[in-house]
Amino acid sequence: FQVKSEDSKTIWNTEEIPEGSEFDDIWDPREQPEYQILFKQCLRTEDLFFGMSRKDPSTACCEDMVIQIKLPETKYSDITLDIQEKVLDLRTPKKKLLLHLPYCVDSKNSKARFLSEEETLEVTLRLSRQFDFINFA
Repeated sequence: FQVKSEDSKTIWNTEEIPEGSEFDDIWDPREQPEYQILFKQCLRTEDLFFGMSRKDPSTACCEDMVIQIKLPETKYSDITLDIQEKVLDLRTPKKKLLLHLPYCVDSKNSKARFLSEEETLEVTLRLSRQFDFINFA
C-alpha cells in the first residue's frame, strides 16, 4: 500500500471534499427554511392500465425532483438561487438553505417558480442519473 502525494504538506485530497462545501458557512446566523422534497413521474396510459413499461412507484423511476421551500415574508426579488449538479444553494435576507441533493440533477433543464400566495418557492429539478437510459427506454 503506497500513498502518492503531490505536496507533502497537503492534509487532504481535493477529491475527498464534497461538492458544495465551499458554500457551507457555519457562522451564518440566518435560519434554515422549512422544505420538502417530492419526486415526480411522467406516466402514460400504457404505464397505468397495461403495465407495459418497467416503471414502479420508486424514486428510481422518477424523472424530476421537486423541492418546495417555505419563505414567509420574502419577495421574489430577494431570492438568490444557485443549482449545481449535487447542491442547491438558496439565500434570502432572512433564510439560507444549503441542500446536498440525493441525486445528480441537470441544472440547465430545471426550473423554479415563486408561489406568492403560499410564500413558497417550488424548484423542479430534472434528475440526471447514470442508468436513466435503461430505466426510461
